[in-house]
Amino acid sequence: MSLQNFLSALDALQSEAIATLDAASDPEAFEAARVKYVGQKKGALKDIQKQMGGVAADDRKSAGMRLNEVKQAIEKAVAEAQSRLSGGGDSGVDPTFDPTLPGVRPTIGHIHPITQTITHLTEIMGRMGFEAAEGPEVEDPHHNFVALNIPEDHPARDPLDNFYLATAATGTEKQNIEGTRLLRSQTSTVQIRVMANRKPPVRVISLGRVYRPDDPDATHFPMFHQMEGLLVDTHVTMANLKTVLRVFATNYLGGDVEIRFRPSFFPFTEPSVEVDFLWDGNWIEFGGAGMVDPNVFRAVGYDPEEVSGFAFGLGVERLCMRRHGIKDIRDLYSGDMRFLSQF
Repeated sequence: MSLQNFLSALDALQSEAIATLDAASDPEAFEAARVKYVGQKKGALKDIQKQMGGVAADDRKSAGMRLNEVKQAIEKAVAEAQSRLSGGGDSGVDPTFDPTLPGVRPTIGHIHPITQTITHLTEIMGRMGFEAAEGPEVEDPHHNFVALNIPEDHPARDPLDNFYLATAATGTEKQNIEGTRLLRSQTSTVQIRVMANRKPPVRVISLGRVYRPDDPDATHFPMFHQMEGLLVDTHVTMANLKTVLRVFATNYLGGDVEIRFRPSFFPFTEPSVEVDFLWDGNWIEFGGAGMVDPNVFRAVGYDPEEVSGFAFGLGVERLCMRRHGIKDIRDLYSGDMRFLSQF
């Protein structure tokens, strides 16, 4: 096919298509014209494009440019005809829109109750001068165990009670191997990192995820959150610890919450206590606490003859559940917005 004949065919197609689309008076006529000229399978534009193969190679550039012009002109006519028949036109009004119908409320994100609790705890402790500190969730045995005065034969270091990330031997050999990493089992690791890089006085809290291989049930989950508190200065006593926890509990739970200490044992505190809150007429266990063990101070370069301090750890999920009356920790991680959006 000569270039002149191909260009003449394009001019004829453009004139015919625009005239037909302009004359379409209803959606059915418009759709028939649209399919005839720009249909993906049998449209006239597709057919004439195939004829370019018969144009001489030297003329194909000119033919292609004219084909694109015709295509754009027909597509413009299609858009104008569609707008005219839909009632849009210059007014831009969509006849399918009914302004009397109720609107569709957009979905707005909701802050998770655990995040709400962490924010609240940070605010309460911040008013008592505690600075929030963060640390890595993937830890080494030194920060997770050794510096916290947890010996190699302690059950807390057993591979069955931790998420170790390195493949190595079992038992103590695995725990001592250089380069071993694990998901932290407590946020006390942050306290070690803070003290190792800061001189007393120290007053920090650390809130974050911790991991233990527990089977999920109403009160246990393999991933949960802790709030650890640490205060190191001169002449710090158990009375200071009890006062801070009572002020915290009163602010978080509301009312004058009574605190009870029960003797306990933790490798990183001496003496150690379990902390109970008297709330709504019931004694509720919330976590452990105590005076920082001298060996922990020595591990970070502090002199236990010059400074003293206390540390405590509370479960964030436990606090959240008690405050909101949640009975099953698994509900917090179900992803069910019907449940989570209540808080």
